[in-house]
Amino acid sequence: MSLVRSGRGARRVLCARLSILFLTGALSGCALRNHYEKCGFRGCAADAKITADVVLQLNRCSFLEPNAVRVQTLDHVVYLNGGVLSDLEIGRADSIARQVPGVAGIVNSIVVLNAR
Repeated sequence: MSLVRSGRGARRVLCARLSILFLTGALSGCALRNHYEKCGFRGCAADAKITADVVLQLNRCSFLEPNAVRVQTLDHVVYLNGGVLSDLEIGRADSIARQVPGVAGIVNSIVVLNAR
């Protein structure tokens, strides 16, 4: 089975992925508003620590490309997004983030990029 799709199938997959990324960004706007009301403009100190800890652990993972996964934390919920080369990497990033102390939930919007 080929990992690279062509024609209409490729456009559908691309449109679906872009829709997911757009909706994640649009819906997180509500989360941002509630977050700033609770923690102030600079955010919660605990969220900054969680983000730093998740990034540190992701960077320690040898088979994840550095900076392939972006991390944000709002109200102890970690938002992961970016592009990786396999479903295994998506699962590993999710697993790493869940193990960090203080994480209340994960919103995983990482997508698999098509290899060329």
